[in-house]
Amino acid sequence: MDLQEQYLRELKMLFWENSINPDEYQLERLANFASLVAHKNSKVNLISRRDVQKIIENHVFVSSFLCEFLPNKITKFLDIGTGGGFPGIPLAITRPMLRGVLADSTSKKIDAVKEFISKLKLNNVIAENCRVESDEFKEKYTNTFDLVVSRATVPLIILFRYSLPLIKEKAYLAAVKGGDLNDEFKTAEMKYKSHIKKFTTFELAYKPSNARNEKGKKLILIEITK
Repeated sequence: MDLQEQYLRELKMLFWENSINPDEYQLERLANFASLVAHKNSKVNLISRRDVQKIIENHVFVSSFLCEFLPNKITKFLDIGTGGGFPGIPLAITRPMLRGVLADSTSKKIDAVKEFISKLKLNNVIAENCRVESDEFKEKYTNTFDLVVSRATVPLIILFRYSLPLIKEKAYLAAVKGGDLNDEFKTAEMKYKSHIKKFTTFELAYKPSNARNEKGKKLILIEITK
């Protein structure tokens, strides 16, 4: 069994166990993406080297799993600190009507992500080698996004600061984080309370290996206004 076939089998098992039914083409694209990342990771550090063996569960599946908690009405997202394309590329594959911008300040990572986007023939996302807080990025993307997503890259207070110039009048912040987030949220709330409409925490539990969320990852979903 080649690597991509193994990845496809792992994906099917995880989705089936959790009663999620992407189509075969999406599953094949996700498996192909995992293969591309695993191969490129020997040259560019996209994910932890010791994590390559768990790339499906810890990266590809979890990134796709986020779709279960995101509102259906969103149309354009920004992935801040995308690294190797997580969660942006799995989101783009599992929600093909969603358009996105995958941003990272490390040029080698963005070069890899651009290559993945091209090889996967994804026409609903682009990659930007830029700091999202830069004047250049803000000028290009002001009032553009109704979802900003980030995987553990920055504290919530910084995510608010980066996001507010870039979002539409109403939007969602989605942050994947671990540990106790009470203090982090309180710090962000002190400064940005007037922008927060609703705050929800989802435990990212899934079968069979993380049924009680032993990994401790959570999705923080914050509905915000300008």
